[in-house]
Amino acid sequence: MIAISAESSIDLSKELLDKYNIFTLPFTILMGDKTVFDGEVKNEDLFDFTKKTGKLPKTSAVNAAQFKSHFQKLKDAGYDQIIHFALSSGISSAYQNAVVASKDFDNVTIIDTLSLSTGIALLAILASSLVKEGKSFDEIVKTCNEKKKFIEASCLVDKATYLHKGGRCSLLKMLGANLLQLKPCVYCNNTTGKLEAKQTVRGNLKKTAVDYIDRTLKLYPNPNKELVFVTYTSITDEILQIVKNKLIEEGFKNIIVTESGSTIACHCGPNCIGVLYMNDGK
Repeated sequence: MIAISAESSIDLSKELLDKYNIFTLPFTILMGDKTVFDGEVKNEDLFDFTKKTGKLPKTSAVNAAQFKSHFQKLKDAGYDQIIHFALSSGISSAYQNAVVASKDFDNVTIIDTLSLSTGIALLAILASSLVKEGKSFDEIVKTCNEKKKFIEASCLVDKATYLHKGGRCSLLKMLGANLLQLKPCVYCNNTTGKLEAKQTVRGNLKKTAVDYIDRTLKLYPNPNKELVFVTYTSITDEILQIVKNKLIEEGFKNIIVTESGSTIACHCGPNCIGVLYMNDGK
């Protein structure tokens, strides 16, 4: 049997993980002297911690020992082949740690997704469907490695404050962006796996959410419209509906909404929303 695996940064609900038979293990979240696993704390609690302390919670990647334990449990459960989809090596050490752990096992392959959040989910769901179709282990690995360069993962960040606290934005740029209501559009480069703030949109979230989608589809045209993820750290129902309506207008058929886990929320902050899809590559 083939097991499909990922870290908690895949940002899928338990129901979706069960539906696609995807096994996960969590990142560690550090909130001052408190240590929890991703999934054990609500995003709002993370944001409250930052408001009260002025500090960001810190994330700690899954280490090699944790990966070994995870892979062994899957082997013990009868899965003789494992495909693990790791958070981009451009932003985390999880991939390298998983590679180290995999060397103690036969038939465990680690895929550097060069993506994050539900960008990872797009690949894992593809793999799950190929397992159901009866494709071989090698065929699935090859297909997913080919398809990962077509994953378009991005998000609209409400305020630059968290980017500044995380060392990704200078104080001057943060103050200017917040004052002018400039919201960064952050994209995960599917060649390097690194995050890039390619452009900004200006205004309130109602307007900028639509502008962000327009610009994203212009930057990365020819999306596969069968499936798109809308993933948020925290957002109002009104903004969420605006985004869904826009995607429906653009012809997307299956829109799956998910709330991000703590790993992503720690770095993006509140009122962050992303649209993630696979490009047809035309």
